[in-house]
Amino acid sequence: MPLLLLSLLLGAQLTMMPSLGSIGASGRQEMAALLDAAAVANVQTEKTSEPTGADESAFKQQLHQIDLKRWGIYNDGTHAVETTEGLNKALAWAHEEGIHAATLQPGTYLIDKNSRIDMVGDMRFELTPDVILQKETNGMEHYELLAVDYGANNVILRGGTYLGDKDTHNYEGKDNPHTWGTHESGFGIALYGVDSVTIDGVKASQFTGDGLIIGGHGTMAKDIYENNFESGSLDESGKELAAKGYIRTIEGFDLTLPIFQERKEFELANPISLPNLFDMYFYDSQNKFISKLTGKKARDIISIPEGAARLQLVFKQEGWSKAYIELWNRTVSTNVVVKNSEFSYNRRQGITVGGADGALIENNELHHIKGTAPQSGIDVEGGFGDNGNRNSDIIIRGNAFHDNAAYDVILYDGKDALVENNHMASKGLIGLAVSEPFTGAVVRGNHFDGTRIVAYHDVTLLDNKLNDSYTTLIGPRIKVNGLAVTDGIFSISASQPFGVSASNVTIDSRNKDVESGMTLSGKKVILNHITINGESKLRSFSGNSEAGSIINHLKIIGYNSKYGLSLPPAYYNYCEFEGAAGDSTGAVGISSAGLYSFNHCRFSTSSTAAASIIADHPDLQLTIMNSSFELGGDSSAISIQSAKKARIENNDIKANALAFEKTEIIRINDYWKREEAADVLNAVIRGNRISTNIAAIGISTLYAGAGAPAYDVSLNQLTKARYALKDNDTDEGNARTP
Repeated sequence: MPLLLLSLLLGAQLTMMPSLGSIGASGRQEMAALLDAAAVANVQTEKTSEPTGADESAFKQQLHQIDLKRWGIYNDGTHAVETTEGLNKALAWAHEEGIHAATLQPGTYLIDKNSRIDMVGDMRFELTPDVILQKETNGMEHYELLAVDYGANNVILRGGTYLGDKDTHNYEGKDNPHTWGTHESGFGIALYGVDSVTIDGVKASQFTGDGLIIGGHGTMAKDIYENNFESGSLDESGKELAAKGYIRTIEGFDLTLPIFQERKEFELANPISLPNLFDMYFYDSQNKFISKLTGKKARDIISIPEGAARLQLVFKQEGWSKAYIELWNRTVSTNVVVKNSEFSYNRRQGITVGGADGALIENNELHHIKGTAPQSGIDVEGGFGDNGNRNSDIIIRGNAFHDNAAYDVILYDGKDALVENNHMASKGLIGLAVSEPFTGAVVRGNHFDGTRIVAYHDVTLLDNKLNDSYTTLIGPRIKVNGLAVTDGIFSISASQPFGVSASNVTIDSRNKDVESGMTLSGKKVILNHITINGESKLRSFSGNSEAGSIINHLKIIGYNSKYGLSLPPAYYNYCEFEGAAGDSTGAVGISSAGLYSFNHCRFSTSSTAAASIIADHPDLQLTIMNSSFELGGDSSAISIQSAKKARIENNDIKANALAFEKTEIIRINDYWKREEAADVLNAVIRGNRISTNIAAIGISTLYAGAGAPAYDVSLNQLTKARYALKDNDTDEGNARTP
């Protein structure tokens, strides 16, 4: 990158960059490259299309009301077995008769504890709110009230109340000896590998697990064990080849099974005692070689080549003791829309997205989820790492969350989600968690109302607002552009250098009794246009992150007059620091090892402050250049107590409210440390302009300590103020106007 462009990105003129020399050539190259990557204003987040759900035009016919008497159905909350059987028969009959829209008269329909409603495809099942589908109380770990199973596509579930047995459920037993005994899989509505489903205006409540689960359908076609392996490989023509250090399958896998005729793709899963990488060889029904794929791994989705009937595998490995692998076809749910619905008072989740590609969850209310982890309004979690399903292209938009016990939204695993315009208000908890197995989340226009944001990596946050809470942003590849924080803490804990960048963040502290502001920890970051207003309970900006962060246009107005600020080492360009009045001890604290560089910054103290900047660390390297100071009371501008190197150059300092002539504007150490060993090892104070209302001490090095080296104090211009320099200082070109 040209140096001029780098300078512009830093928010400084080319002539104002001498401090960059201290980071070395490699550091400058790294900085330039990462600044290029930090442009977050034009992030593309729109998909070309969104899920539309079922085809509404196919269901325009008049609703068919199911005849309760004909099918032996009861709507008085009794006869669970008869009612469930009757409903399933009625729906199957309607489907066979070409009826595409069905309803029930008001009442309570008790659904058998050992069964469920099996929804048919190409059907709109529309219910009024006073139609209650009630799951019979039971002691099972897993159940569904209504299921839309694999093959039943193009379905609309509209209206109605779906109720579970949470409050009367027997949680003591287990479905079989191998289950966990947690009773967290009692579902209201379950979708398993279906396409084009709309859920609109339903209420799902009181389930032992989830109100709704959107899942996949998996078929294990075959598993093979160690007796199906032999030594050797296959050549480029698919012929057997003796090859030391390789093993191959003997029989291979049959690709002519019915499941592969419906969906011509597969994956290999759960390898044991085998490498995760392997080669694939495809043959037709006459055992003629078709093609080869190299370097594939478990859980890759593989399309079956035209005419392929058999699959052989080759692994780079010596032996095959205890070798095992499985062949699967997995179908996730696609084109699902969930809208205008309410999911509440369930034990585990409001909605689980456990296997979906293309789902829109919009304008729903999700609340009072409590009982067993994760206790989330929406949890996007397919368990992919545990032989589960993939999630991709999930949109969570315009929903209201409140009173959930742990989370509002979890993006646990999968890729590509848009979380937009939601109100997340489960106070004191996590509004959004983006976990390590999830990549590609865009989080835009949400209100985190007393809820936290926790994000690991690959997240873009745009134009959100947060109050009475805080963030945890870890990275890498986290970008923030537009965040309004009220009485909250914008916290970054970067795990990799420049793995987090943030722009256009405003933090307002309105309640002085709570902590508010910004904290940095971990690795260095990039910040642009951060504004912090108002007096927090403690420091409104603090950090212990590593040196090298780039901070442009940071503006802190009204910071705490007692505790001040504790800045991390960074390049600060065009920044502003203005303290609140009240106490005298609050200052801009510079107290960590490493390089601090202030370029074109403005410092303003209140009438009560004793100092603007206090710098104190034996390994500190401090540069303050081309900056201005406005001292509102009897205070110093820059007090350096210890440092490896300090450079104070070309600054304007105005102190027009001084009360004592002994006040020192720029000082190296103080009177009380005059007999201690000098601990400011190198100092340059050059070209500064200091104006005072009385003959105070403009530049003081007298008390630098025993054995203090010569400091370069030159070309400064003092108006009314005086010099108080050591005898060995370089005193050249300094001027004073009385």
